[in-house]
Amino acid sequence: MRFHVVIPAGGKGVRSGFNIPKQYVKISGKELIAYTIDVFQKNKKVNDITIAAAKGYFEILNKIVKKYNFNKVTNIIEGGSERQDSVFNALTSLIISNDDFVIVHDAARPLISQKILNQSIEDAIKFGNSVVCIKAKDTLLKGNEKVEKYVDRKDMFYVQTPQIFRYSDLMKAMNKAKKQNFYGTDESMLIKKYIGVVHITEGSSSNFKITSKEDIELFKKIVA
Repeated sequence: MRFHVVIPAGGKGVRSGFNIPKQYVKISGKELIAYTIDVFQKNKKVNDITIAAAKGYFEILNKIVKKYNFNKVTNIIEGGSERQDSVFNALTSLIISNDDFVIVHDAARPLISQKILNQSIEDAIKFGNSVVCIKAKDTLLKGNEKVEKYVDRKDMFYVQTPQIFRYSDLMKAMNKAKKQNFYGTDESMLIKKYIGVVHITEGSSSNFKITSKEDIELFKKIVA
């Protein structure tokens, strides 16, 4: 049983306000994506890492891999127009067995802890898959400029990554989605739609996804 990490890094990051995708912005002299890769590089259970990115950033990624000696990065492949396409391209590039697991993680989510990563791997082995989530703490409502209704937060979760699935299940779900031209917001949505039960692993609010300049400023403070 092997664990293959897929990092979709094809996003343009327009909300971050930088002239390059946020995953390549340097923070304390180190590219954001390098912080993310480093977590998986250091994890003993991870066998290899595949990054799906725009072709124009292959040179930067290769320099990052060489600079930090990320020897678990075995493949940098071209991403697709959507996140789902990028993950699919990565899956088809892998040398992998049906019983292996795929760990999908956002390039701009650099603060995943080893503790949560290891717990999600253990849960995936036990239950067949694992999706890291945190319980909703704030009041939730539905509306557009005006409040329409309040939503009970008791059973509500914010979905994070990593998301871990058995390769055979994820590939089956991906192929079905491709045939039906269905796009989910993440891989867990495809697994739920085409395979069945999705197991929740408790995450952390510190495992936030960097999407804006404010997020980057917060990350700078944490790194400092």
